[in-house]
Amino acid sequence: MSGTADTTLPSLVGLNHIGLTVPDLDEAVDFFAKVLSCPKILAFGPIADDQGTFMTDALGVHPRARIERVAMIRTGHGSNIELFEYSAPDQEHLKPRNSDIGAFHLGLYVRDIEAAKAFLDAQGVATRMGPIVINEGPIAGQAILYFSTPWGLQLEIISYPEGMAYEAGAEILLWDPRAKT
Repeated sequence: MSGTADTTLPSLVGLNHIGLTVPDLDEAVDFFAKVLSCPKILAFGPIADDQGTFMTDALGVHPRARIERVAMIRTGHGSNIELFEYSAPDQEHLKPRNSDIGAFHLGLYVRDIEAAKAFLDAQGVATRMGPIVINEGPIAGQAILYFSTPWGLQLEIISYPEGMAYEAGAEILLWDPRAKT
């Protein structure tokens, strides 16, 4: 790269979606719709290449991997979630913990974390400790609560209705879901 080359991704606007592979698409769509109020917008599939290398070339998976079905769901005023149901000869069933390299979780903003916790409890969703209120450091003002889907996906609800402490001196602010109505 030359010293004059642009070092940022040209025309980046924002995060369009997060893709997740789930064991049962119907179960996942049902959980996201009924528990998290994230409706399915569209579905399609299958996608496969029974003879060639499209799946490897395009997606980096086994050439006989097959995307059985895909569903796109909407998450309020944030990014979309793309749910995949795959089958593949070399498929693994991983349930990473937050501390595992490559693990991840989805953080969902709620306006009222206590009401959200009560709703999760009423739905029979097992939550972890909390809501945990953060009173010190740059993220003071947050309250967080972790839980999992029935198939083991880590989720977090987060709320900071009065903002976070870091905002007072920040030149650039994190994306803020509170700005949406």
